[in-house]
Amino acid sequence: MKIATWNINGVKARIDNLLHWLEEAQPDIACLQEIKSVDGLFPRGPIEALGYYVETHGQKGFNGVAILSKLRFDEVNRGLSGDDEDAQARFIEGVFSTDKGALRVVSLYLPNGNPVDTEKFPYKLSWMERLERWAQDRLALEEPLVLAGDYNVIPEPEDAKNPEAWVGDALFRPESRAAFRKFSHLGFTDALRATTQEDGIYTFWDYQAGAWQKNNGIRIDHLMLSPEAADRLSATSVAKHTRAWEKPSDHVPVIAELSLGAA
Repeated sequence: MKIATWNINGVKARIDNLLHWLEEAQPDIACLQEIKSVDGLFPRGPIEALGYYVETHGQKGFNGVAILSKLRFDEVNRGLSGDDEDAQARFIEGVFSTDKGALRVVSLYLPNGNPVDTEKFPYKLSWMERLERWAQDRLALEEPLVLAGDYNVIPEPEDAKNPEAWVGDALFRPESRAAFRKFSHLGFTDALRATTQEDGIYTFWDYQAGAWQKNNGIRIDHLMLSPEAADRLSATSVAKHTRAWEKPSDHVPVIAELSLGAA
């Protein structure tokens, strides 16, 4: 089973690229971030025509997450618990039946946190604390769980072409990286790093200053696996070539392959 994450940076602007990639990669489950669409205007028709069920948690103009799945949804939960006043659409969970039992997949879009001297950075750290508490509860179920998304965290210096350029940025601040490590130490496995320690693997290249042409990238899109999911991990890949497409997202898809099948 292929489970993917992709910050699409506007689903209506990138719908042709999305459809092309779905046909090319054939993911069983695809988690999207930054769909920038309310639920009612999400272009579900052409996606459903490819054989996907579609569930969204949208917001007008920015944020928004979605899960596209060839498996029927057994359950859908929208929004990260812990703050009833948080109206930002950044979290959706789907539950599916597989030949190994229940599978839980989350599409998440963690806050950017910049500028760090505004309320955006405390919001990022608070959101990460809420994610940690939520994950503790889900891990207790001892089911395959995949938390897929744009974490807006550069975990280690080797996850950036020029790490010194990110010193002080919310994506690389010690507080953000420490929160990511604390979350990881609950028992999650970084799918890509479980299969390769190779440097120079990035998932985001800014549109500015020729970042793509210079390969000046960072790795901020992650698939974090519970122990039950990590035990079934067989391969990962990064669809870097999609960044060279016309009207690309500034992120590219990351795919994990798990030895799971439909029920």
